[in-house]
Amino acid sequence: MENISNQYQRQTMKNWIFILVLSVMTVGYVNAQKSTLQKQGTATQLVVDGKPFLVLGGELGNSSAACTEDIESIFPKLQRMGLNTVLVPAYWDLIEPQEGQFDFTLTDKVIRQARQNDLKVIFLWFGAWKNSMSCYAPFWFKENYKKYPRAYTQKGKPLEIASAFSENVFQADNRAFSRWLEHVAAIDKEEGTVIMIQIENEIGMLEDARDYSKEANALFNASVPAELMSYLQKNKKTLHPRMLEKWESQGSRKQGTWQKVFGADIYTDELFMAWHYARYVERMAQSARSIYNIPLYVNAAMNSRNRKPGEYPSAGPLAHLIDIWHCGAPSIDLLAPDLYDNGFTDWVAQYKLHNNPLFIPEIKLTDNNGVRAFYIFGEHDAIGISPFSIEGGSDSPNSPLVKSYRTLKEFMPLLAKHQGKGTMKGLLFDQENKERIIYQDDLKITCRHFFTLPWDARATDGSVWPEGGGILLKLAPNEYIVAGSGIVIEFEKATENQIKSQALGEDGFAQAGGKGDKVISDKVMWKGARCGIGSVDEVKVDEDGTFSYIRRLNGDQDHQGRHVRISVGEFQILHVKLYEYKSVSYTHLRAHE
Repeated sequence: MENISNQYQRQTMKNWIFILVLSVMTVGYVNAQKSTLQKQGTATQLVVDGKPFLVLGGELGNSSAACTEDIESIFPKLQRMGLNTVLVPAYWDLIEPQEGQFDFTLTDKVIRQARQNDLKVIFLWFGAWKNSMSCYAPFWFKENYKKYPRAYTQKGKPLEIASAFSENVFQADNRAFSRWLEHVAAIDKEEGTVIMIQIENEIGMLEDARDYSKEANALFNASVPAELMSYLQKNKKTLHPRMLEKWESQGSRKQGTWQKVFGADIYTDELFMAWHYARYVERMAQSARSIYNIPLYVNAAMNSRNRKPGEYPSAGPLAHLIDIWHCGAPSIDLLAPDLYDNGFTDWVAQYKLHNNPLFIPEIKLTDNNGVRAFYIFGEHDAIGISPFSIEGGSDSPNSPLVKSYRTLKEFMPLLAKHQGKGTMKGLLFDQENKERIIYQDDLKITCRHFFTLPWDARATDGSVWPEGGGILLKLAPNEYIVAGSGIVIEFEKATENQIKSQALGEDGFAQAGGKGDKVISDKVMWKGARCGIGSVDEVKVDEDGTFSYIRRLNGDQDHQGRHVRISVGEFQILHVKLYEYKSVSYTHLRAHE
């Protein structure tokens, strides 16, 4: 008996030592966190290695990280393109090809290649859902549909979409996700190469607005969870307008079934489904927090082109569902839009909310991405941008994206310093939206597309104008930074009379047939102060956020002091100093003779 007792004690001690070591390792993973989010004024910033970090990213195509050879060939190109971050899928079916057997080869290759090419990594967990469908679930999961059930349409059709109401689905998904993230934490805790995690991909229901499985129907006909009802009541003043309208349309009930509280339509179906997707993701996020506590987000396919829930991925992390997602998945840091439709400025405005920082993890790869990046950093204090299928872009030093990322990377210390302080405006222009007027202090600042100056043949020969965009950053009264491409800016006093000089040619001389000043009345005489451009210098921003002089642009480049401009196709950072001068009366001049 004594020997058995001693053996038991030794085994118990071993078990406790194992648990202690595991606990220390887990704490190490969490405490070794190299990236986090922090507030600065009205902005939320991503902080990496103790410094604010703007994601100048690119997302790989869905299959571009599915073999080691592709990873090895692509990552050096991404470095040449000027990226600082690459977004990479982590495929459940390749990580757990056999149930309970895990292979992290691709993950290891991604992290090694990222380090070799001076890149950070944001991993995208392609687990139970990718673009709504369960296409990246392992084969053993897909074929065992009785254990891992599917969502159903209203007519009883099973879909290639795993059920969010199945505990077996969650356990399988979460087990693989957790094992994978434990491996990432173990190899990354010192380096901090991985800076964010996306959970699932464009989650949402298709064909119908919600799942009509037996389990889903039972919950739909039950009461709205008290947790959600309490959230709505507590946050009524700050709810998204569409959420508030939906709730108030039924009398702002404090309890009841989903249809009693929100009405009987597909938009209520979407609210119900969003709640259960959010609860599922929250459980995944809690696992992530306990393993490797870095920022987490979910991405959304847009509810665009007048489509209804189910025609787009219903119930995903969309802007109008932000309250459902915030309540249901509080461990998620931000909801992020994937943008492929027209109306860029309208879309990004929907996602830069008081309770949601703007991050664009996926956007159609075009030559306009670079100026759009300037716009979102200046206008919306964005965390970052990431064109999709980035490996298909050009790595030429003269390509628009490469030039813009190079300039933004240099500009980053100054940008980060001013985010959230109300000192920046973002500019974005095209052939239809050519002008924006900004009133600041006592100035009227007129910002326009560069092609509003008819000096470039492309402005008038029928060419489609590339977007022009940039940032107007106020350093001090009468002192600005202008950065970007394809923009022209004029400064004047807001109180100036409406006496305007005629249009001038590129040389600054009056165009043929000109008739002098245009006045609002023959009786109007000039009076008051004017604003002039004292100097325009092209500068380089240093690592500490200060800047150093490159060259002065006070001649033809600023139209002899009439405006500040950056040509289409060029990316520059300009330091502008203004001054004030006033009209002086004749009698005043005589008095000083």
